[in-house]
Amino acid sequence: MHKIKKTFHLAYGHRLLNYNGKCENLHGHNGVVEVTLKAAALNKEKMVMDFTELGRTMKLWLDSNLDHKVILAKADPLAPLLKKQGQSCYLTAENPTAEILAKLIYETARGMKLPVDEVAFWETPTSMAAYRR
Repeated sequence: MHKIKKTFHLAYGHRLLNYNGKCENLHGHNGVVEVTLKAAALNKEKMVMDFTELGRTMKLWLDSNLDHKVILAKADPLAPLLKKQGQSCYLTAENPTAEILAKLIYETARGMKLPVDEVAFWETPTSMAAYRR
């Protein structure tokens, strides 16, 4: 099995509902996303996928949806207030934890027909959640 990994950086804000701790407050992170692709056989260029193509595809989605956005649960009462003020928000069905964001990016990559094996979402330099099917 062949694997490649591409790393992306993003800045975002979020908070967690019904959580007792400092993450209940609106705050920001400089996150790192690692997207790992796999293939049993290499393509005609002898690659799993061209790094430039993977970078362009995923970076466009990350920049459009998560980078420099406030990521909130759909049920968060702050979401309509921020949107009313013209703030860019991305709403998730559940609390936007690192685990939920890793799964969101994984499912998005699969929807793009990428042969994704795993997505790792680093919320801080020492805290990471990963998702694979």
